Amino acid sequence: MYFHSVTLDRDRCKGCTNCIKRCPTEAIRVRDGKAKIIKEKCIDCGECVRVCPYHAKVVVTDDIGMMENYKYKIALPAPSLYGQFKDMTIGDILASLQSCGFDEVFEVAYAADIVSYITRNIVKTKDYKKPIISSACPAIVRLIQQRFPSLMDNILDIMPPVEVAGKIARDEAKKKTGLSDEEIGVFFISPCAAKVTSIKNPIGIEKSFINGAFSMRDVYSMILDKRKFVEKKIEHTSSMIGVGWANAGGESYGTSLENCLFVDGIQNVIGVLEEIELGKLDDIDFFEGLACVGGCVGGPLTVANNFVARNRIMKLKEKLNKDVVVKKYIEVDFNEFMLNVKLKKSDVLNLDEDIDKAIDMMNSIDEIYKSLPGLDCGSCGSPGCRALAEDIVKGFASEYDCIFKLKDRIKILAEEINKLSIKIPPVIGSDKEEKP
Repeated sequence: MYFHSVTLDRDRCKGCTNCIKRCPTEAIRVRDGKAKIIKEKCIDCGECVRVCPYHAKVVVTDDIGMMENYKYKIALPAPSLYGQFKDMTIGDILASLQSCGFDEVFEVAYAADIVSYITRNIVKTKDYKKPIISSACPAIVRLIQQRFPSLMDNILDIMPPVEVAGKIARDEAKKKTGLSDEEIGVFFISPCAAKVTSIKNPIGIEKSFINGAFSMRDVYSMILDKRKFVEKKIEHTSSMIGVGWANAGGESYGTSLENCLFVDGIQNVIGVLEEIELGKLDDIDFFEGLACVGGCVGGPLTVANNFVARNRIMKLKEKLNKDVVVKKYIEVDFNEFMLNVKLKKSDVLNLDEDIDKAIDMMNSIDEIYKSLPGLDCGSCGSPGCRALAEDIVKGFASEYDCIFKLKDRIKILAEEINKLSIKIPPVIGSDKEEKP
């Protein structure tokens, strides 16, 4: 069963329609005064979590207590974790994190160094469609599968750093401890909902190397509590390139390609993907699209302001080496860290499996849409007039859910009622018969 990390708390929802206007895949409707998430359309980008003023959209992550189910526990901190603390070094953060109950900490930033190395080398030998599109942000990959399927061949077929980190950490732990896969727990400290979902429903690989994902917000407070009692630091292994992946543009910098374009904020990404689809950006070598503003530091599960966190990451980078030794983990052909399951187009936008019926439905949608005011106000509970027209054709809404159509209809009915109210039945004379 497909797992969605973004869910709705109906008790908190006021039906305000903020979320339906901001959802990039139009996956939310308001019905009976409450939001409703269409699971088939949701890509778990977390945009609704960010914009809901009543905190009715929540991200479901794993309970930290699940660590106790494993003999050996490994934490995978996202690079963005380093930007959450104002006066802690990377070594301090890693040591405090390990003291939260983990036996080992493996940096996802170091895995990002590995992915950067692979990317720099593989693009020289493999013929990719341009621009090459990053596969690091799962929300953007799912967005492409749903709205831009013609661009799926452009997606870089390298595992995202979190899975590379999970694979290496697990393999090393098995060699070091002699334990089986089932006895080793690997847990990602996630800044966003999309990465939580990608662990439960992997993209491009058969099974994730990670057992669970914890909210960065939950772990943040634990690190602050533990830092007072931790004396020994952990030597970090990542470089300025790997740590830089926390910010928008970090991955692009690591590719060393000449003509890269990075865009953050999912609506901005959509605008660029539309241009790529139209063939307007064929001169771009690499496109890095990030759903969250600022990059992963702006994820809905982070604590610090994304601009503040971005600045902290930049300052941390200044103290780090540009390169680290990654070759010991990489085979010559890189196959170990490549995606091995072909990406498939999402069929959620298909109106019907029968092409003739789908064409008829599309024509009906066009006709209804022309009759609507085109204001996209959201009062009907759908994201816009086009979406309402589609909902009507699919049987999920009525023409009179549109407040303007309802108003016009009420006006017509009122006029008819007024005419009927003054009409005299034939059996009743218009004037009383005068007496002699």
